[in-house]
Amino acid sequence: MSPEPDADEGRADARRRVVIVGGGFGGVAAAHALRRADVAITLVDRKNHHLFQPLLYQVAAGGLSSGDCATPIRSLLKRQSNVEVLMAEVTGVDAERRRVTLDRGEELRYDSLILACGAETSYFGHDEWRDVSCGLKTLGDAVDLRNRVFGAFEEAERAIDPAARAEWLTFVVVGGGPTGVEVAGQLAILARHAMRRDFLRIDPADARVILLDAGERVVPAFRLRLSKRVARALGKLGATVREGARVTGIDARGVTVEQDGRSERIAARTVVWAAGVRTAAVAGTLAQATGAATDRAGHVAVGPELTVAGHPEVSVIGDAASAAGADGRPLPGLATVAIQQARHVAQAIARGQPGASTPFRYFDKGALAVVGRGRAVCEIRGHGFAGPPAFLTYLGVHLYYLGSGAPGRRVQVLTAWLSVAIGARQSRVVEGELASIERPAGARA
Repeated sequence: MSPEPDADEGRADARRRVVIVGGGFGGVAAAHALRRADVAITLVDRKNHHLFQPLLYQVAAGGLSSGDCATPIRSLLKRQSNVEVLMAEVTGVDAERRRVTLDRGEELRYDSLILACGAETSYFGHDEWRDVSCGLKTLGDAVDLRNRVFGAFEEAERAIDPAARAEWLTFVVVGGGPTGVEVAGQLAILARHAMRRDFLRIDPADARVILLDAGERVVPAFRLRLSKRVARALGKLGATVREGARVTGIDARGVTVEQDGRSERIAARTVVWAAGVRTAAVAGTLAQATGAATDRAGHVAVGPELTVAGHPEVSVIGDAASAAGADGRPLPGLATVAIQQARHVAQAIARGQPGASTPFRYFDKGALAVVGRGRAVCEIRGHGFAGPPAFLTYLGVHLYYLGSGAPGRRVQVLTAWLSVAIGARQSRVVEGELASIERPAGARA
């Protein structure tokens, strides 16, 4: 049998090799932090773009275009001579030989491996729900949701049966974290403000937006006072918030919910799933190769320095890592965590180490969530505030972290974002035929 091809074969470069798996916040930050290091970097990602996920809900609502929250990874790293980018999938890891295998059989040798693969939508064992609901983790998800939302209003306009019309005008969001809150708020704004006088047969303001969360309160990362404020703000926008509501079933015509010991059916044609994530599958591949433990969500267990036990050259960061903070609790799946971890690992590699050998210390920069036009909630270092000041903080933080792959990109996004915030009309183009909105079981856009 002939040997598998080696992507490094024939290279005369004697520099230490660093392979980064994942082009999200952590992966790109690690590559940037190594820009002056005497290493040869290969960044591998299944997509060719870095996705700014905090703005996906705006793409789904028609406020931003796909290009406003996605930047080609090559553009972000084009001024960095010691890095190459491969659009590929890692299918295997040989921890003893220090090789990763790509989807076409190529092998990449590494002296240091950084796993920054991020997370994907998890349905908690109910993968059949994937076909009848909309996630919000990828550009495809955002475009799919936009088509479903605006297509639902078009279908409601055509519906003759009042019950069918009510189904099309009911939008259920499952999950009360920042993403669920932002989506529910934006849907309420669309229905009650942005789409007024657009239709003759229906009043978009009649739409029902229902946010379901199995926990005791929405956005639990915030203090109780701010969580209550978020729920009240959503109520003022016209959304219904139901806490302690556990979803037990989803199909093409609605959701089944258990709350206070009772089961209830909510008829709805559009269900947004924002309730859970799990680590990308490559994390399991790495864990199996290194003998590392994983938790129920697929996070790889790492030591305080973010390396895998017995493999100081293998680092896991961001959503892929099961790492504890100073208080012993797992670190949250935030971009700021991934970026700080990436820099911690990269600094050690730049000094000639295979990975970090000192404990990682996370500096908590707070939590943010948008609730309505020009309003947000913010909690920084134990201090919480809300309203327009919080929204300006949210805006500034997100524009700072937004990749500048093209000149003037931040200005372009800021202009589009503010236009939506002050009530400017949004893009409501439905791509494809309306018949594709009601997909048969097993189909997926």
